[in-house]
Amino acid sequence: MKIPPNHPSIPAPRIGVLLVNLGTPDEASPKAVKRYLAEFLSDRRVVEIPPLAWQPILRGIILNTRPKKSAHAYSQVWTDAGSPLAAVTRAQAEGLKDAWLGVTVDWAMRYGNPAIGDRLAAMKDAGCDRILIAPLYPQYCAATTATANDKAFEALAAMRWQPAIRTLPPYHDDPAYIDALAQSVRASLATLDFEPEALIASFHGMPARTLELGDPYHCHCQKTARLLGEELGREPIVTFQSRFGRAKWLEPATDTMLAALPGQGIKRVAIVAPGFSADCLETLEELAIRGRDTFLTAGGERFAYLSCLNDSAPGLTMLRDILLRELAGWIGAQ
Repeated sequence: MKIPPNHPSIPAPRIGVLLVNLGTPDEASPKAVKRYLAEFLSDRRVVEIPPLAWQPILRGIILNTRPKKSAHAYSQVWTDAGSPLAAVTRAQAEGLKDAWLGVTVDWAMRYGNPAIGDRLAAMKDAGCDRILIAPLYPQYCAATTATANDKAFEALAAMRWQPAIRTLPPYHDDPAYIDALAQSVRASLATLDFEPEALIASFHGMPARTLELGDPYHCHCQKTARLLGEELGREPIVTFQSRFGRAKWLEPATDTMLAALPGQGIKRVAIVAPGFSADCLETLEELAIRGRDTFLTAGGERFAYLSCLNDSAPGLTMLRDILLRELAGWIGAQ
């Protein structure tokens, strides 16, 4: 068929996969952190308090006190490649770029850069007429998975010509994920020069009311830990980290547990963060640095933080497996 003169150029159709993680400031400075926190803590999925009550607290107190402290924390884990979370998510996308013929793999952050809307627009301009949005949260939570999808759909709402969309479901009990976790934990434990008396599985905390409101996150975390324990042949202690504010949060708290274990005769521990697909501030600073200090100050003797799956071979194999499953019917259909 002859193309009419002056017809706009249309790229060949492709499939897109957009890896999405939480977000990060652009640099480890109070100004950049303030900008990031303003976006993050204004999300109604994250802070479920009416804006009229919350925004004066956020703008008047939190954004004038927290950025300096958080910037210092970020500075302790910042790398030459920038934020660890951004660097790892970029590496995951790079590691998957040749996984499937005719598939473009990109990455974005829910808060900060690269923005979800910008990357979706770029993928659409490059010919991606079918896009799998893949929030990299194994355990479903409204404050993580749902808000990432919300942001993507917000961008789609402004498009005249939308691509077809699929979203990655939670994979907290997926055999590929549990197997990758077990491989990673075994390999990390094998490098230690001590035998841990306890293995802690620390998940990101959420307000307790999220469980009461029907969010499956707590149940997903417990099932992940149970399946991982069965695979390893040792039951981990489940804890929840990163509490914020005065509300009651899921328990037991990671920092409280680390402070209590030495008094119970447990002096050697290893800690893993199965809910994080990539190492970030919450794992590298909160667990590996502050968690270690808490445990040793309380009388502990040996402490080890075990890295996330990141862009390791088991981690990338797992991502290829679960993403391929969601791409079924699309690959080869162009």
